[in-house]
Order: sequence, then structure tokens, then C-alpha cells
Amino acid sequence: MNTLPLLLRSVQSNPVITQRLLAKKLNISLGNVNKCIKKAIETGYLSQTASCYQLTEKGSQKLEEFHVSNAIIIAAGFGSRFVPLTFETPKGLLEVFGERMIERQIKQLHEVGIYNITIMVGYLKEKFDYLIDKYGVKLIYNPEYSTKNTLATLYHCRHLLDNTYILSSDHWMRENIFHTYEPEAWYSSVYMKGNTSEWCLTCDKKNRIIQIDIGGSDSYVMYGPVYLDRTFSSKFVPLLEKYYHRPGTENFYWEHVLIQNLNQLTMFLYKQPENTVYEFENLEELRQFDTQYQNHSKNEALERIASIFQIPESQITGLRCLKSGMTNKSFLFTVDQKEYIFRIPGPGTEDLINRYQEKTVYEAIKDLHLSDTIIHFDGKTGYKISRYYENSRTCDPTNPSEVDACMKILSRFHQSGIKVNHMFDLRERIAFYETLCRQHNAIQFEDYNEVRPNMQKLLDQLDSLNLPKVLAHIDSVFANFLILPENHIRLIDWEYAGMADSLIDPAMFAIYAYYEENDADRLLKSYLNRPPIPQESFRYYSYMALSGFLWALWAEYKIALGEEFGEYTLKMYRYAKTYYKKASVIKL
Repeated sequence: MNTLPLLLRSVQSNPVITQRLLAKKLNISLGNVNKCIKKAIETGYLSQTASCYQLTEKGSQKLEEFHVSNAIIIAAGFGSRFVPLTFETPKGLLEVFGERMIERQIKQLHEVGIYNITIMVGYLKEKFDYLIDKYGVKLIYNPEYSTKNTLATLYHCRHLLDNTYILSSDHWMRENIFHTYEPEAWYSSVYMKGNTSEWCLTCDKKNRIIQIDIGGSDSYVMYGPVYLDRTFSSKFVPLLEKYYHRPGTENFYWEHVLIQNLNQLTMFLYKQPENTVYEFENLEELRQFDTQYQNHSKNEALERIASIFQIPESQITGLRCLKSGMTNKSFLFTVDQKEYIFRIPGPGTEDLINRYQEKTVYEAIKDLHLSDTIIHFDGKTGYKISRYYENSRTCDPTNPSEVDACMKILSRFHQSGIKVNHMFDLRERIAFYETLCRQHNAIQFEDYNEVRPNMQKLLDQLDSLNLPKVLAHIDSVFANFLILPENHIRLIDWEYAGMADSLIDPAMFAIYAYYEENDADRLLKSYLNRPPIPQESFRYYSYMALSGFLWALWAEYKIALGEEFGEYTLKMYRYAKTYYKKASVIKL
């Protein structure tokens, strides 16, 4: 431990400080305090009068070596354990006792003269923009926030690492633990009794961290902010770059670099008094700390659940994220020991999906007991509460017996005779997504102008057949077939359902399973429970082509809005071209 700068810092902030208080701050004996003061005076860093100590000019210059340069606040992540609050608000912008956590941190840093503050943003990045005007902070966007962990976050701001505080936006400090001057690199730590999954620290007699274990018992653990001094940063940045470029480190925290390089990186444990530093792991912990979240979360989803079930919000438990995307956001919750799913439509989906029509479909098929059990459906907002099926799983498209069972369910549904008053019109949907893509200059396929007329030919030929229409699921992909215990099957997610040719549903299953020709042909035979006639093969292949084309456009539009789909667009567009050729050679 570097005692001299701690001594100088303590004297600067309190010239009349007693040796007993110095001993407590420096965590050394009174005898050693006396020796340190005597040495500091002899070397010209301190002077002493009858009533106080004073820093000399030399002492002030020495202390400046330890001046904190800046602070980085990590605020890029989604915060899945705080759903549904974080569907609307980044975790760091949640309030604790009426004050946003990140603003409390910024103000505490300002109190000790640290104004050079950078916030690493990603999820809902626009929400943080106001902090630039309010506090003069800077924002840096982490483009990998959704695919990598904090190793990548620090990599993208590595040029800022110097004498630097690193904070997470969800830290909450009851007392200000920051200083204008810091003598050495440290990690904030609290003592945890019993077993813990936190990262446990082993230190030498000088409190230098010599071992870090993930999980342990009765140990000091990593908890709260971190400080990197200039020496630490100069050694850490090259290692950070090395690890970032190493395959397999996508899920690494930056602390993994520290764990594996403690022989090169010197960091000390900074013990925090009890109830000083908090890291809220989930909404349940936040509820216990700030009681406003128990029954007055100001969150529309939780308020709606409380109203529907006629309970206080505090009785809504077991909250966890199931899905967070542009189409839908869903979370799991428990009421009276029963689990449910709450679906929140993503922004902009009101232009893509008619929720009143979706509600109509659910009402029409209710007596079939085929879909998920709906507890509440709002046709205006699209909010949906449904039963959660524990121990269920999705259909395995490589398991012929499971696929056959799903096709049997699908065929029986198509024969139910249920009708609704709206259509699923492939021609209209393709034109709609094509318009959206052109508005965003999103179509990237070089031969699109050659492929598009071929799709038109298929649409015209299908129309000429004057095919009967049934209520079709449209999104009848393997992931929407739930296999329940005792092999009961539910078909979920009826957002796109409408009147259409029945063969569009097995076609959708085939392309989403990425089936090759033999598997696709087997699927049609399974659905029909017999070999197809030429017209059925033509219809099936046409829908595989047209559906692939439709979803390729859909994905191109979403990519233009910032989503990432990997090889999905290539696969879908390939189905459009391959199965156009197969359909076009069939003689009707």
C-alpha cells in the first residue's frame, strides 16, 4: 500500500487531523503513523505547526501525480433482470429514492472535482443524451453491446484509460467513496458471509489482490466501482487488446483479464463499510431497498397485471425476461404460484401487425384449445397475458415423429371450418415490405429486379386457381409448436393469422427449418397424409418461394433499422429463387 499519498491526501482535506484518525484512514498503527509523518516532514512534503499539518509545495506537487484524470460509466447493457422496467428505461436511469442512479454517481464525482466523465452507451442510447446538457458528460456508443460483454465495452474506450474510475450505471453509493486523488489501483469490496456466487478476493498482508475466484464463502467480494491508476492502465490496455481479438472471449467481463494476469497487474482491495455500496441484481432487490417499487413502480405492464389480477404489485414475483426484440418483448411473472407471460409489442409493430385482427383470431379459435391460454388481450395496445407452460419445449424439426405430430395438428386445424373476416394477402404484404425497403434504400440483392417479376408470376398463377381459403396461422414455424408434458402440442403466436391457402403453413414450417428438398417434400406428404398431386406441389413450392421472398424483404427492412439477422436473409432469398424454379416446371 502506498502510504505517502494517502497521508498527503488526508492532510490536505483536514489539516487538523489527529494521528489516531490518520491511523484509522491509513489502516496502520499509531506508531507507524508517527513514523510516516516524521519521514514526510524530513523529505519536505509536510510542515507542522502547533495546531496542524500543512502540505508544502513539494507535497502538493507529489500529490498531483495521483490526481484522478477521468471516470467511465458503463451503461450499455439491457438489464434483463429488471424487466419490465428496462423495456422502457435503461437500468442506470432507474430511480432510487427519487434520484436516478447514474445522476447520483455523476454528482458524487463532481463533488470531488471529476468532471471528465464518459458514459458508454448501447441499449436505448438516446435516453442518455440529456446528460450531456445537464452535466457536461460525453457519450460513446458501444456497437457490440448486445453481443459481447464488458471486455468489449472497455476495449471501445481503451484510449481513455489513465488514472480512471470505472463505474457501472447501476451502482448506488450511500456515501461518496470517490476522491480527487487516488494512490493506487483498487476494486471496491464488501464482506459477504456464507456462500456466494460473487467474485471472491484473496489478498496478501498489504491488501494486494493475489487471487480471484468466481464463487466462494465468507469472503470479500468485488462489489462496486473500480479505480485504475496510470501504471495499471499502461499494462492493462495491451492485455485488453490481446484478449479482445482472441476468439472465444465474447462473453468475457473485463475482470477476466485481471483474473488471468494478476502477476502483471497490481490492484488492491478497497474495503467498504457495511451498507455503503449497492449493486442491485434484480427488481426484487430494488423493491426491498426502495419500497416505492413494491406497489408504485410507475410501470404500465406491472400496473396492468395488478389491475387484472386485483392484487398489489408486490405480489407480482418471479420477474424475468423471455425475449427482447423489435417485434415483441416478453417477460415471465408469477401470481399465486402460477406463471404467466406478458407480451409487449415492440415499437413500430402497430404499422406491421393489426392487433385487433390478432385478438379476433384468438377469440375464434378459443374452443379448439389449440393455442396458448389467453388471460388478457388488449386489441388496441397488443398487450397479452398468457399462461406459461412449464417444462415445455419447441418442436425439433429434425425429429420426424415430432414433425408428423405437428403437421397432424396443423391439418386438423385447417379442417375446423373456422373463419375470420380478414385475409393474409401475400401480394399485399410483399408490396408493403418492398415499399418500406425502398424508403430506407434497404434492398441489397443485386438481381432483385430479375427475381421480383418471377414472384409476380407465381402470385398471378396462384390467383388463377381460385383456391379456397381457410384460417391459416402463417407463422407456423417449428419454434411456435410447443411440446408439453405427455406430448400435448400447442401452436402459439398468432400475430399474422388470417384467411389464406392452407398450404402456406407447411411451407412456412419448411423454410424456417431450413429444410433441403427431401425434407421439404417429406413435410408436405406428412401434412397431407398422402403423396401430393401436381397442383398441391405447385402451391407448396410457390409458397416456399414467396414466403422466402417476403421474409427476406422483412429482414432487409429490419436490418436497415439496426437489427442483425446473420445468414437469415441469404437463406430466405435462396428459397425464393430455388423454389420458383421448382414450381415453374410443374404442369398443372
